[in-house]
Amino acid sequence: MKHHLMVGTWTPPGRIYTVQFDDEELTLTKVKKTDIPEDEAISWMAFSHDKKAIYGAAMKKWNSFAVNSPTDIVHQVSHPVAGHPLAANADTNTRAIFVLAAKQPPYNVYGNPFYKYAGYGNVFSVKDDGSLAENVQNYEYVENTGIHGMVFDPTETFLYSADLQANKVWTHRKDAATGQLTLVDCLEAPSPDDHPRWVEIHPSGKYLYVLMEAGNRLAVYVLDRNNVPVFTHITYPLLPDGLPPRNKYRGDVCFCTRNGQYLFATTRSNHFDVTGYITAFKLGPSGEIERQLFIHPTSTSGGHSNAVSPCDFSDEWLALCDDQLGFVEMYRFKDENLARVARVDIPEKGFGMNAIWYD
Repeated sequence: MKHHLMVGTWTPPGRIYTVQFDDEELTLTKVKKTDIPEDEAISWMAFSHDKKAIYGAAMKKWNSFAVNSPTDIVHQVSHPVAGHPLAANADTNTRAIFVLAAKQPPYNVYGNPFYKYAGYGNVFSVKDDGSLAENVQNYEYVENTGIHGMVFDPTETFLYSADLQANKVWTHRKDAATGQLTLVDCLEAPSPDDHPRWVEIHPSGKYLYVLMEAGNRLAVYVLDRNNVPVFTHITYPLLPDGLPPRNKYRGDVCFCTRNGQYLFATTRSNHFDVTGYITAFKLGPSGEIERQLFIHPTSTSGGHSNAVSPCDFSDEWLALCDDQLGFVEMYRFKDENLARVARVDIPEKGFGMNAIWYD
């Protein structure tokens, strides 16, 4: 069977690439390059709940695209980064960094700015066709916030944010009618040197995993009766033992597989001559980590990416993006072993930050 994935460029010129994975021939091929507004390169993209729209964190903008087919992607609208009055200014370094789309009505889209003036999350309503409608809320974090990843609980009642710059984990409650957010809790990271970059939640809604960029470790949290994360004092390394102290790494992302039985996480190297790593964990029925399966080197440092994307129809396939050289690789996960089976090179500027599975 043939599957399609979309991948963007995170530095101008803006592009969305469609790649095709054949799970019988084990091939990856580029099938379409879609030009988008040049100054709206996408650092993170997400599908709408029905995969009829793509949302992008696009430099100084949030944008949306109609997905008519894997090779027919059309720009709909763009809105400026909001919140702080200086965030959208051309002479500030604030940029859109991450975007999350609700899977339940009212299907709002939630975006995070980064760097300076990033102390507000931006919430957008959507039209019937999935396009971004209007900026309906700018909810406040703190002045030095820099959120790089968010996740909803399975009921989409609570939103968890990893605050890399302020070294915190945030909990917000989502109003079911409006999709707007109110603050529930803010928790300091376990160590001043952690800097949470990513959050993932188990499908049971009982365990939250917080990936630390500077700490290069995965911290395990349980959710209490108020759905607030509580640190278990359990952490797992994202790096193997014995690496030289001169090597520097940055934890990247973590995602559960479709059935919630495994969790994958990655880290990136700061040196182009040193690889990043991918690790996997076996999870129990509630999401407790039973064991760490392996820590394998990736093909390159990963650059700014090395982001893993498990598919949403099977537990067998994972895509991984790289922006050091510009490629997408496909991994097969079988019998708790991981093997690279296919690769497509797309050595374009800023390619590619994350892959999203269309079909």
